[in-house]
Amino acid sequence: MIRYKTQRRIMITGFLFVPLVLLLLFTYLPSLFVFYFSFQQWNGISDMEFVKFQNYVAIFTDPEIFKPLLNSFYYMVGAVVQMALGLFLATLLSFKVVLKNVFKGTFFFPYLINSVAVGLMFSFFFRSDGVLNSILHIFAIRNTPDWLRLNFWNNVLLAGVSIWKYMGFNLVMFIGAIQSISKEIYEAAEIDGANKFQIFFKIIYPAIRNIILLNLILAIKGAVSVYEIPYTMTGGTFGTSTFVIKTLQIGISTRYRQVGLASAMSFVLLGIVLVVTVIQRLMFKEKNDF
Repeated sequence: MIRYKTQRRIMITGFLFVPLVLLLLFTYLPSLFVFYFSFQQWNGISDMEFVKFQNYVAIFTDPEIFKPLLNSFYYMVGAVVQMALGLFLATLLSFKVVLKNVFKGTFFFPYLINSVAVGLMFSFFFRSDGVLNSILHIFAIRNTPDWLRLNFWNNVLLAGVSIWKYMGFNLVMFIGAIQSISKEIYEAAEIDGANKFQIFFKIIYPAIRNIILLNLILAIKGAVSVYEIPYTMTGGTFGTSTFVIKTLQIGISTRYRQVGLASAMSFVLLGIVLVVTVIQRLMFKEKNDF
């Protein structure tokens, strides 16, 4: 007769076997192939040619490729603003506020809208004969520009649209984390005379620190791999000023069939996310972490 511990091990192994096989087949194995392709010159059809680190060197030396990489920093800064705004509003809406459920629904609603629809909506909003300029004309402001053709400002506006869409997700996550803190702790802090800033930094922040870190990692990952909104709003038609690395990567792999270069860009994106994650871990490190 099989002992209970053995039966338990067999059951755990059986339940884990299928997910692990699927994970290996559809995640890690393709990643290894992409890593191999990143050292090749290959159009997906002809024979591969081993080119060592040429694809990686091209990413950091070719201005046409490196500029979209720099454009990702607009979205990284936007991700930090998005997190700060979401945390601020979540803290406010976690306490007694009139119509707070209406505000929660209003802030979360943009997250439910498809990214392509959001891009189309704001492309009409910022165009030369769009809604924004019509509003400015009401206040007698003339000679208004086509906002998406202004270098620097077009990337700022695109990052702003991403903040508008995704901030509601962070808001809901933070509200859930803040409301998991016992009300008795808040009451005890108020009895002791703690003000709102002390309650936030001494109670709320330590309790939801891991949720903040998780959201920040997800936001930075989304920032470096952003695609739908900038491509829908501009399509890179205004030079390469609004190209992001994902737009360029997909164009290189499909239109120009440079599979090796596109694969190298995938691992550069992975490297950026890992570096930012390590920096975040160091910034959020506690004394008892090791």
